[in-house]
Amino acid sequence: MAPTLATAFSRRWWMAVTAVIENLLFSAVLLGWGSLLIMLKSEGFYSYLCTGAVNGSNLNVSNTSSSKESQAEEQLEMNGWQICKDQDEMLNLAFTVGSFLLSAITLPMGIIMDKYGPRKLRLLGSACFAFSCLLIAYGASDPNNLSILIFFALAMNGFGGMCMTFTSLTLPNMFGDLRSTFIALMIGSYASSAVTFPGIKVIYDLGIAFITILLVWAGCACLVFLNCFVNWPLEPFPGPEDMDFTVKIKFSWLGFDHKITGKQFYRQVTTVGRRLSVGNSMKQQQQMPQDLASQEANKLCLSTVDLEVKCKAAEDTQSFMKSIISPIFLLSLITMCVTQLRLIFYMGAMNTILESLTEGDLPTVSVYTSIFGVLQLLCLVTSPVIGYVMDWRLKDCEDESEKCVKREPGQPRRPDKQIQKIVNATRAFIFTNLLLVGFGITCIIPNLPLQILSFILHTIVRGFIHSAVGGLYAAVYPSSQFGSLTGMQSLISALFALLQQPLFMAMVGPLEGDPLWVNVGLLALSMLGFCLPVYLLCHSRHLQRLRDERDDDPKINISSKPKAFV
Repeated sequence: MAPTLATAFSRRWWMAVTAVIENLLFSAVLLGWGSLLIMLKSEGFYSYLCTGAVNGSNLNVSNTSSSKESQAEEQLEMNGWQICKDQDEMLNLAFTVGSFLLSAITLPMGIIMDKYGPRKLRLLGSACFAFSCLLIAYGASDPNNLSILIFFALAMNGFGGMCMTFTSLTLPNMFGDLRSTFIALMIGSYASSAVTFPGIKVIYDLGIAFITILLVWAGCACLVFLNCFVNWPLEPFPGPEDMDFTVKIKFSWLGFDHKITGKQFYRQVTTVGRRLSVGNSMKQQQQMPQDLASQEANKLCLSTVDLEVKCKAAEDTQSFMKSIISPIFLLSLITMCVTQLRLIFYMGAMNTILESLTEGDLPTVSVYTSIFGVLQLLCLVTSPVIGYVMDWRLKDCEDESEKCVKREPGQPRRPDKQIQKIVNATRAFIFTNLLLVGFGITCIIPNLPLQILSFILHTIVRGFIHSAVGGLYAAVYPSSQFGSLTGMQSLISALFALLQQPLFMAMVGPLEGDPLWVNVGLLALSMLGFCLPVYLLCHSRHLQRLRDERDDDPKINISSKPKAFV
């Protein structure tokens, strides 16, 4: 039996802690693709695409000549399975499919979650993740014939991981003014999940069988299913401005049985009280009914229906289509598309880039891949920093309920909360884009130790950009549109990130493994990310100017809640 929202609110800290752990172990684990790629090669996935595969037990290098090509090549072996460029391209294609679903599925997922809540999606996601582990294990039992299963396994892995990530983003609604900080924490745990496959690789290097590891991992995913079944409610988590979980009342005597809480409770009780008072004064001339509960429910429901319509009109300040075509959303799309392509390309091509810098030294490549995986934990530490930036000084700002209160003469004016949110988002995006440019510069310099700095910047940018976009959408748009807008943004950026496959093929083909010109082009493209903070800066100044005019001339009727569309 699913718990109620009030029960879920009492368990919110348990749900938040377990959500962070579950995101670390089960969400976007495909981001640790470098370590998984080494294990898949060691297990012989698509090794049959290379010629003359031999069996063995140790990592070694052998120089042979290909019988199908006129030129001699250096043939490499990993754990007795031969590896080659064709194998890299096929496995990178599987990664492209999985990483695409990791983001593209969020649009229908957001629409479903906004309407039906996160419980069912989270149950489905944990089941899909467990099944993906079983598929990889089954494919590893006979890689010469079952390598094709890696495509289906990574697709289900990406879908299941994003289900758990996306549903956890609604959980911060239960933490009030700290919502952006908790959103950043959830996104940080999602970004840090790239450390999972490097951790599994350490266990794999200790001699534990690959199939055994995957079976245990699938069993742990079943525990996620059980935790969600027990603790997550059926209803969506409303925004903190819409609901207070600590107060609830059942108006069965007024003719309707749904629960009303928070500000809706006070608004409806006040208005219903006035109408009942008016009704009682009119009924003094008539016969008083014996029991209020015996009155016709329809007569009393007329007033509550009017109230419900008025409440909805006040809350739904902006339609979904208007939100989509707003400049803030369109510019955030540009920023996310460019950043996603930059980050996804580096993750997919990292092993090839390291091989070019080490001249094919596979043990060194393995060491740097493990370093990259360990550094993913930085996301868990750095992402809340952006959340703190997004929540900066919000407690000192003027609340919506205080805007109608007349200020005493000489009393200093408190900052507007909506304007402060946009100013905070501007700072977050400027800082994130500067780090992205720095990452692009380090990628251009062909120095192996410098790549550790690239790893650090890559990790920080990946956590910052998702936290900043999530905080911006939560600040500017209605909470009922958060899932749909985030899903739309993820779908479009995932489609744009598909360009990483032709870029990878160009790098290993015509460019002969040299990523210089690809990195230069991506660095130039990264400059488009500054369009969003520039617009946010202009938008915040425009809203501040409107506020100053309203204060100078009280007769000017300006909406108290600025919209994202200008």
